[in-house]
Amino acid sequence: MKFISWNVNGIRACVKKGFMDYFNSMDTDFFCLQETKLQEGQIELELNGYHQYWNYAVKKGYSGTAIFTKHKPLKVLYGLDIEEHDQEGRVITLEYDDFYLVTVYTPNAKRGLERLDYRMVWEDDFRAYIETLKAKKGVIVCGDLNVAHKEIDLKNPKTNTKNAGFTPEEREKMTTLLDHGYTDTFRYFYPDLTDAYSWWSYMGGARDRNVGWRIDYFITSNDLQERLEGAEIHSEVLGSDHCPVVLYLK
Repeated sequence: MKFISWNVNGIRACVKKGFMDYFNSMDTDFFCLQETKLQEGQIELELNGYHQYWNYAVKKGYSGTAIFTKHKPLKVLYGLDIEEHDQEGRVITLEYDDFYLVTVYTPNAKRGLERLDYRMVWEDDFRAYIETLKAKKGVIVCGDLNVAHKEIDLKNPKTNTKNAGFTPEEREKMTTLLDHGYTDTFRYFYPDLTDAYSWWSYMGGARDRNVGWRIDYFITSNDLQERLEGAEIHSEVLGSDHCPVVLYLK
């Protein structure tokens, strides 16, 4: 099975920049989106053979997630069932016979770290949520987790330790998550690969110079490790300031 995750930074804009060409060429089992930035009824995507599931933020043009899949799930869950967290359309969970698929758009700590305290609460609550799922069956978590975990995961670690996405607090939460029995699938296959990024600032020609961050992930519970078959970052795909990331599962 093939899984793709992409923060499209506005699906309507991304569609104008070739989204459908990429989608059709990949013929994937699961296609997960973050930062869709729209409300219900603002776009109609003709995806033949796919079930579509959308979670919209209350605030217009903000956040939001979606999953397109060839495989009808047993159940669909939206959010974390915590009102504080469920206003921004950040989580969708699909249940299948032998795993849960969760797409997530983790809150950004923002400039000046004004939302870091909220981010810490979110991290604990999200981890507790997927732990309840993992107690029942395997879990696949994908999306923009808004953190570069290790120094290898961004171009300029030394100058970013006080910036959102690379603070000690955010990195420690990722470590805690993995220590609870989860695998960063890209690093599972490529533990030492450098210059492998999934997001680049629009400023200063960062993408052309590959001055990026790896903040988009597929994280799987360790009981699925023997089914891991491959991971990719499609950095050549344009249309957003993020690029798609891919997981192959047996």
